[in-house]
Amino acid sequence: MDGSGSQAAPAAEGRRGWRERLRGSALTRGLGGLFSRNPKLDDDLLDEIESALLTADVGVTATTQLVEDLRKRMKAREFADANALLAALRADLVAMLRPIAIPLRVDAGAKPFVILTVGVNGVGKTTTIGKLARRFKDEGHALMLAAGDTFRAAAVAQLQAWGERNGVAVIAQGQDADPASVAFDALQAAKSRGTGVLIADTAGRLHTQQGLMAELGKIRRVLGKLDPSAPHEVLMVIDGTTGQNALSQLRQFNAAVKVTGLVVTKLDGTAKGGVVFALAREFGIPIRFAGIGERPEDLRVFDAEAFVDALLPERLGG
Repeated sequence: MDGSGSQAAPAAEGRRGWRERLRGSALTRGLGGLFSRNPKLDDDLLDEIESALLTADVGVTATTQLVEDLRKRMKAREFADANALLAALRADLVAMLRPIAIPLRVDAGAKPFVILTVGVNGVGKTTTIGKLARRFKDEGHALMLAAGDTFRAAAVAQLQAWGERNGVAVIAQGQDADPASVAFDALQAAKSRGTGVLIADTAGRLHTQQGLMAELGKIRRVLGKLDPSAPHEVLMVIDGTTGQNALSQLRQFNAAVKVTGLVVTKLDGTAKGGVVFALAREFGIPIRFAGIGERPEDLRVFDAEAFVDALLPERLGG
């Protein structure tokens, strides 16, 4: 079971936090508003659900799948009332997310366990690395960071600041250094020091998008020379406010470096939130973490039930 049982209590305990943080999202407002009005069980309700899902960036494919399933079951008279339809929608949403709500497991046999973080500029990648460093440190992992976003001097300085704050070593070579060289040096240093986890930052922008993808491919190859199994995780950070654009970003990065896990940030506040379902439906790549606030502890292990609980009341008027 690998400790999954021990996670159940904290997950349930933390659900209030999810609801608090996601209250302002378009998906919560759209769906919560529908079911707070004691709606009639009819086609109009399904049309409103469809509209709320599309507005919140759930995407056409995932929305059609959800609404058609509900329509079929409504016609078969499966639902006694709107409460029963609400319960079915909640169950369908959880079922869509549960297969990809897979926590990141650090393989203690990999010394170090290498996490390559990728994503476009502005998604909160460097901040996410800092929060991950704090999480791993608190869990007792010896770790190191590699400042591979050498395209932006601010990114190197930001990562060094996170390193100082968390007492974590940061391998850096300054602006315009070769990112693959930084990654190589960091992996060498981590191996020689017996470090458990190495988190490597990468650029989110170069002069051309094609150049960026070629650079990421080179980093991956260079790491593989020192450790054929590295990187052990390619973690892509996605901004939850970017909507359907997140899908094309993931398509490009996945083609270049084979993404193995996602972090969806900025889900609090103005985020539409529905992109999580679109990502799950189209790619099936595990969502490891969700960013639901500014504090380090607001980078949460993604929890399908908690996420859906935050979006929808359990009962009408709930």
